[in-house]
Amino acid sequence: MTIGVPPGFIPSIREEKTSAEGRFFSLTFNWNGEPIPGVFLLPHRQESPVPAALLLHGFSLKKEYMASTVGAELLSGGIASLAIDLPLHGERYTARFVPPNSPFELMDRWRTAQQECSIALQFLAGHPEIDERRLSLAGYSLGAFLGLKVASDEVRVRSVILAAGGDLPNYIPFLAMVRMVADPIQWVRRLKRPLLMLHGRQDTIITPDLAQRLFDAAREPKKLLWYDSGHILPREALTGAAHWLTVQCSITQT
Repeated sequence: MTIGVPPGFIPSIREEKTSAEGRFFSLTFNWNGEPIPGVFLLPHRQESPVPAALLLHGFSLKKEYMASTVGAELLSGGIASLAIDLPLHGERYTARFVPPNSPFELMDRWRTAQQECSIALQFLAGHPEIDERRLSLAGYSLGAFLGLKVASDEVRVRSVILAAGGDLPNYIPFLAMVRMVADPIQWVRRLKRPLLMLHGRQDTIITPDLAQRLFDAAREPKKLLWYDSGHILPREALTGAAHWLTVQCSITQT
């Protein structure tokens, strides 16, 4: 796989497979001495560059969850994707993990995750088989919060999918201080790009009122789809998200 990106963003490829749907790469980025594992799904080589999406998983999940669900659905529609393990998740999980005991430590981990998402987007934008004009981001739960922040700062992200995301819940540690530097309402107001939100009517983790509050603050174009589910969304949500993203990529191309 030839990659036309800056040296600092070139990952090492650990495994490569080919299937009827496309190509699978297990890879690792190295940034500041920290390995960032990822799963990169790429359609079979096309005559012109293809769209791509950065996929961000939820709390306690890992990259394989996003790659095998959203990523697989996108691949069938000719869209590439990159899913990464967020700090302290997946291959980066450690049994010695201690929850942050100060707001400063919490913010430091948050900033690290944002920087790693920027590295992933730089990789996608520089890949010769990917159209940098058609980059999207899809995040689930924790990944939706992080993804919204990243997208609000990254103009190259042209469309955003937030699954099981919303405004900050009241149980967030150090909520008042966190909101001073991490406010989803402010992020979504800055977005000014196509937004799709997917949410379960029975979600008890990110409750429906939090999703509605975030959606109401967003600018057009926007769409909110409700499902009769809890925090885990049904398969039809994946299909709907993939179709919406395919349409957005087509609009961006023209």
